[in-house]
This record gives sequence, structure tokens and C-alpha cells, in this order.
Amino acid sequence: MPANILVVEDEPAIQELLTLNLQQGGHNPLRAMSVEQAQLLMRETLPDLIILDWMLPGMSGIEFARRLKNDDYTKTIPIIMLTAKSEEADKVRGLEVGADDYVTKPFSPRELLARVKAVLRRRAPQMTDDPIEIGGLRVDPITHRVTGNGTLIDLGPTEFRLLHFLMSNPERVHSRAHVLDKVWGDRVYVEDRTVDVHIRRLRKALEASKHEEMIQTVRGVGYRFSAH
Repeated sequence: MPANILVVEDEPAIQELLTLNLQQGGHNPLRAMSVEQAQLLMRETLPDLIILDWMLPGMSGIEFARRLKNDDYTKTIPIIMLTAKSEEADKVRGLEVGADDYVTKPFSPRELLARVKAVLRRRAPQMTDDPIEIGGLRVDPITHRVTGNGTLIDLGPTEFRLLHFLMSNPERVHSRAHVLDKVWGDRVYVEDRTVDVHIRRLRKALEASKHEEMIQTVRGVGYRFSAH
């Protein structure tokens, strides 16, 4: 499942290199040369991850990272800082403002993609292609198959994305609005009750392998996936 990755880098050659490598890694890169451009892009599409250069014209990358992490709308977006600074104190400073990882220039494309995958697996596992199996229920994003105790379960594309998201974040309670953002997209207008309809369809499909009770309703809050 390709991730939308915002690259905020003011050196054209490095930005081009990052973009090419992210595309080869199966991701969808978005480009910005400054914080101002990044903010304009983010009004249209919230990225799944940001690769953020430390030194930028105008507002610095470190200040932008601080603002993103202090904003409820963007604080959960993982950030990888990209910089020529290699001193330990600078690395600590980047991590203290909320960056998830830190890559020092010059970097190897293979290392960068490995860091991107590791951060997505940790912070946004629904964006990776790794199969997930919990309590006999297995979702495989590459083959787009769901099995329950070895039996194939037929799901529509929306129910598949919904189950994948919930299983990627087990035991966490998600509001309808949060589920809409993550499964339908934050710029798509869909009523909250649409989530309820698809939850019912998903539970109905999971009855075949007796996994329907893993999709739990938390009254007044939303839904969670739990094996308990």
C-alpha cells in the first residue's frame, strides 16, 4: 500500500534523489522546497510521513517539526529529519521536538528506504505490505486476501481497508471521524454513520470464521479491534 510521503528539501538535486528513490520503493512522494510550500500542500493532502530537511529557507525544519507536533491535526504524522548535522546534540534536539528518526547526509538510498519502512511499520503499520495475523485472523495487503483460521473471507475493498486499519492498530479505540480520515481519506466527505454501515458489513463477513466479536463497539467513542 503506497504511502504519501512529503519531502521538504530545498536542494533540487537531493530532492530529486529522494523522490526517485521513494517512487522506486513504491511510495507516492510530494515535493516542497520550503515550509510555506509544505503547508500549502498539506491543506490538500495530509501525508503519511514527512522527510524534513533541517536547514530550510525561512522557517527551519526543526521549528516546523515542533509546530507539527504541537498541532492536534498533524501531531501523529511521523517525521524523519534529514540533515548534514552529525553531532549527537543535534540528533537529540531533533528527537526531542518529536522527530521519529534522523538521517544524516550523505545517505544511502537503501538506508533511507529502510528507515522509511521502519517508521511506517511503527507509526502507521497500515501503510506497509507486511501481513498481520491476530487470533487466527490474517490480512495480507500484497495478495489482498483475508483468512480466518485458514478459511478465505470475501471482503469488499472498503471493508478490507477498514479491517487492515483496525488490525494495524489493535486495542486502540478510534472515533468515527478518525476512521474516516484513515480509511476514506481526510479530504473525502462521508458522513460518520457510513462507518457504522461498513462495520456491520465487516462483522457479517467475519461471522464465517467466528471473528466478528473482535470488532468491538465502544459506546459513545467509536470502535476497536481486540482479540480479548
